[in-house]
Amino acid sequence: MSGPTLAIELAEPLAPASLQEFRALMVGLSSHFDEKRPGFFDVNVPVERLGVDDRREEDWQKPFPLPLLGNASVDEELKALVGFNPQREDGRRPFLVYLMGPGVGDESIFEAEHADEPEVEAILGFRPTHAVNVSAGCNREIDHVATALLTAAVMDVIGGVANVELLDGQGSVVAGLPGVLGIAGDDWMALGSAEFLRAWAGHPDFRLVK
Repeated sequence: MSGPTLAIELAEPLAPASLQEFRALMVGLSSHFDEKRPGFFDVNVPVERLGVDDRREEDWQKPFPLPLLGNASVDEELKALVGFNPQREDGRRPFLVYLMGPGVGDESIFEAEHADEPEVEAILGFRPTHAVNVSAGCNREIDHVATALLTAAVMDVIGGVANVELLDGQGSVVAGLPGVLGIAGDDWMALGSAEFLRAWAGHPDFRLVK
């Protein structure tokens, strides 16, 4: 994928009922849905279904009602967020959203991404057994916002902790946001809840690592 990726760290394998709820969420959010294996979804997600208003009237711009931001208000900071112009973006954003780990698939990727992470495990309070990656297919500003909000929506269903890579200088910004569990890797990684992702997506300095 050519856009940003976020990971959801899981403390235990996903139960069948949780996988079913995960699948139902992805079906409901997607205009295109293909399940390549259990828990591996190739989807197109209209941004309106993530709470991003994609109406395109001339000279009209109201980027973020964002109900998925929870209690965050629509204000000037949100309007300034990453310069999103709904008149210039296709609202259907491509994603690969996939469960990985022992017994479900992509075990080598999971092992490589979770090798030797004592600091991360100390913050999490557990050693991840599985993870879900949310990978955007494009790298426009709206894809960064949609990635964060889609990841938060998945976490609402399956739980877990978001693992977010940070750009230089972002560590001090995200450290004060709600839902942050900790900052690791010399300020290059933040761990937090769905609330954190929504707060970060609503911050004027928001951008994910590509």
